[in-house]
This record gives sequence, C-alpha cells and structure tokens, in this order.
Amino acid sequence: MGDSKIRNMEEFAAKSGVSRPTVSKYFNDPGSVRPATRTRIEEALKQYDYRPNIYAINQNRRLTKTIGIVVPYLADPFFAEIARNLENRCLDAGFSPSLFSSHGRPELENDILDNLRSMRPAGVLLAPLGRASDKTTLEKFCADIPTVLFDSNIDGIGSAFIGMDNGQSITMLVDYLHRTGEPPCFFEIRNAANPNANKRRIAYLNAMAQFRLRPQVISVDGAGWDFEDTGYGEGKKVIAAKTFATNTVLCSNDRLAIGLLSAAFELGISVGHDPANAMRIAGHDDHPFARFTCPPLTTVAQDYAAISDRSVETLFTMIDGGETPKTRSETLFDGTLVMRASA
Repeated sequence: MGDSKIRNMEEFAAKSGVSRPTVSKYFNDPGSVRPATRTRIEEALKQYDYRPNIYAINQNRRLTKTIGIVVPYLADPFFAEIARNLENRCLDAGFSPSLFSSHGRPELENDILDNLRSMRPAGVLLAPLGRASDKTTLEKFCADIPTVLFDSNIDGIGSAFIGMDNGQSITMLVDYLHRTGEPPCFFEIRNAANPNANKRRIAYLNAMAQFRLRPQVISVDGAGWDFEDTGYGEGKKVIAAKTFATNTVLCSNDRLAIGLLSAAFELGISVGHDPANAMRIAGHDDHPFARFTCPPLTTVAQDYAAISDRSVETLFTMIDGGETPKTRSETLFDGTLVMRASA
C-alpha cells in the first residue's frame, strides 16, 4: 500500500504513468486495454491507496457510454477541427461520441439538448450559440447532465468553461500591428451571436487605451454564420467609402478577414506587410484555410489540442465524481501569434 492517499482518477493516472483516458477506459472495460498497460495499472492499484468511485462508474454505465458533442456550425472548419480532436479523445477513453450541429439556430439547439436527454449520455461537451441560445434551457440541461462548455462562454451557465483568453490574444495582435505599421482599426459584425466577438471588441478597446492609441470600431450587419459573405460584401462598401482611419484592419475572426481580403482584391487594393501595399489585414483563430489565402493571413492560433484535452479531462472528472461541482471553473488558454504576409 502506498504512503499517500490518492483522491481521484486524475491523481491515480499521474502516479501510475498512464494517461487519464486510458485509465478511464480500463475501469470501463479492462479487456479493451493492452495487456502491458493493464498490468501496469493493476500494479499501481496494488501500490497506491486508491479505489475508483464504483458508484459513478456504474451510474455511467447505466447512462450509456455516449458523450454528446454539440457545436454551433459544423460547416465551419474551425468547429470541424476541434470536434475531431474531441471525438478522438473520447474514443481513446472508451466512450462513444455523438456529434451534433445546431446550424446557428436556437430552436435546433434546444431540440438537440432534448434528444441528448433521451440518449442518457454520460456527459456532454457543448459549444453553445451564445447570444441566441435559450439560457433557461441551457441552465437546466447543465444542471441535470455533466456538461462542459467550450469556445462560447455564457456567464453563469454550466459548471466549467474551457476556451481562449481573448484579452491576451487581441492585446498581442494590437501590440504587434501598431509596432510594425499603422495602428489597427477593428472590423466586426454588429450583434454577432458568439460571445467571443463582444469579448474581442472590448479587448481591442482596452489594448488601444493601454498603448495610448485612438481606436476605431467598424460594425457591419451580417446574416447568421456567413462571415465570408459579410466580410466581402460589407468590406467592399467600407473600403470604397474610405471608412478605415488607418491602413491596418484587425478583423474579429479569420472568416471575416478572408471575405475582406477578397473585397480588397476585387477593388484592386494590394494587401501585405510591405510598406508598398495599401492595406494590412489580420484575423483571429488561425482558421485551417488562413495559411492558404492570398496573401496568407496574419492571425492568432488557438491551441486546439490543449482546449480539447482540458475539455475532455474536465468532463471525465465530473463523470467520475458522480455529482455537479459546486463552483464554476473557467480555464483560458493563451493564443500564439502567427505572422504571415497579409500584415
């Protein structure tokens, strides 16, 4: 027997030198783990004073081994990529992920949550629509079923949120852009559904104040999740009207920036970090297509792997505990500046 008390599966995994998903997989079905790994886990069980929460594991089996994954718009390659990461981590732990897309529609998001209830999942990884979501429905769902929110943070909803530190990432972009050229204007969609848009605008205003620069926010109307169309159509109008106060534009996300790049090209406006170019354009998120635009897009990369890992680990901890945490936790990851030819 070991000389220290291990309180949960997270600590046991660290002590045994086996990944947390593999330990969970062993307790769900020992035969699904490779013999050498199974032996290692069983030796660690003998060595340390730890026994899994059998009640939680049995409860989980009664609820099925399904993990629901809900994203707002699966056609967006950003959400497709993060969903792929989440699926793989659930599969590695012996769970069966079921993926849903609400397609930007709050009524469909509610229907998905109702369907998930009937499936009796072990837990759910949820990226809600945000402003358009039915908060009462979300709150009740999160209270009844172990749920971790990711990407879109709705204050007070759910027991845990995992996402990106928009304050850090936007400040880093503003700092880079104003040091390497004219200070940036901020280009956004007015009343965007995703809460990240609002957080990024606030972060931009704070960063411009921090660096003693004059801010300019250009808000345009957009329909749903068609960010490229909005960036292109509304961007053409803004460029033609010479609304931007400087030659540098920071877009609230990469998809909006991709549309603005297309608008600039059609109007014969050269884009790039070289002083000979008429505009510099930057985005946010490191969209999978960002490095293939012309010119390639300067942006901030989200850490897909870290966000996915922490989301799944947090959900598994909730499932193992067999009860909803009493306090809400938020985990924010820093972004990484990706300097490309557009700015």
